[in-house]
Amino acid sequence: MAAANRTPPPTRPTAVLVDASSIGSFLPSAFDRLGVDVVHVRSTIAGTGLAAYRPSLLCADPAATAARLAALDPIAVGAGQEPGVPLADELSERLGLPTNGTALSAARRDKFEMTEALRRAGVRCAEQVRASNAPEAVAWAESRGAYPVVVKPLASSGTDGVEICADADQVRDAAETVLRSRTVYGEPNTAVLVQSYLAGTEYVVDMVCCRGARYTCGVWRSQKRLLGTRNAYDLELLVAPDEDVVADLIPYVGSALDALGIDHGPAHAEVIVTPDGPTLIEAGARLASHLDPGFHDECLGGNQAALTALAYTSPETFLRDRAGRRYTRLLAAGVYATPTTQDGVVARIDWTVVKQIENLPGVYGVLLKLREGDRIRPTVDLRTSTMRVYLRAETDEAMMRDYRLVQDLKDHVFQLS
Repeated sequence: MAAANRTPPPTRPTAVLVDASSIGSFLPSAFDRLGVDVVHVRSTIAGTGLAAYRPSLLCADPAATAARLAALDPIAVGAGQEPGVPLADELSERLGLPTNGTALSAARRDKFEMTEALRRAGVRCAEQVRASNAPEAVAWAESRGAYPVVVKPLASSGTDGVEICADADQVRDAAETVLRSRTVYGEPNTAVLVQSYLAGTEYVVDMVCCRGARYTCGVWRSQKRLLGTRNAYDLELLVAPDEDVVADLIPYVGSALDALGIDHGPAHAEVIVTPDGPTLIEAGARLASHLDPGFHDECLGGNQAALTALAYTSPETFLRDRAGRRYTRLLAAGVYATPTTQDGVVARIDWTVVKQIENLPGVYGVLLKLREGDRIRPTVDLRTSTMRVYLRAETDEAMMRDYRLVQDLKDHVFQLS
């Protein structure tokens, strides 16, 4: 294990975060506000935005890393991104800290193992097969005698490589595409997952867990658009906590997290409400990918990063104030992943248009996903959307009015060469 720098022994408590760049970058400030320092441990993925971490360590051997971390007397170990989940499980277990444990680590990363864990626990789930080649995938789909089916990587995210297939040829093409590609985290796809298609409305359910008790941070209804054989995110809408569907989703997701052994830290679940009831697409032991702490504070009265830090730092306070409860809906809210049909190279960004979008009364903030010189391609999934726009207003009508205005402006932001 190599250290980026050496520091004197901490004078404040220390928490350890594994692979916590990207969305995990919201955690250091959340811990800092509670008087806790953070140490970053990197497994194999490179990370950006690590300046907030006191030391940043590279783990070559979990046992040696755990011994090194023990000298800091940490109070918690958690994962910031999906690839960090297994190492966070192992380090927390070795250190005798609150842990989801290693027994079900594979089920928290591998989507086939995830669904099988639900099946063993008697939790409603999809039919599926794990195939090592395209002919195996096609044979299973044909044996079912029912289309569509869904083809996807075993351990990616953000709709990466997810295809809805209506026949054997589409299954073959999708499986071959997955098997010759890598995940969004750079990991090779050595097998492909084929599952029964779940018909219904999709919801996102975000929770924070502490000693098996849970607080529901938010429930969002996913409005998607079918782009060829891919179902791409468009708009996620905050659901009122007293809607009937929320009362169905919370216990179902709780049962799914129990089956996956997620008792500590954040959880992000994607669920389809089918005619038979809620059914899991996937769950992650991590923060929600659309998290913006300030936006969530304004719309929901709290955010998942701050509540995660609270659960690890002061579990008794979390259990007293949050366990078994759910969010409030202070404002109508939505997160818009802007699609595009543009194809080329971004010559310049029209900041006048960006400012025009930001000045709309219902827009909380805008995250540009492209820079000058980047390639822009027609949107086929979440990764190829061009911006993330956070919307909130006093009423749904006002928010949707500004959503439609952003739709009109979005393709004027990026000027092509």
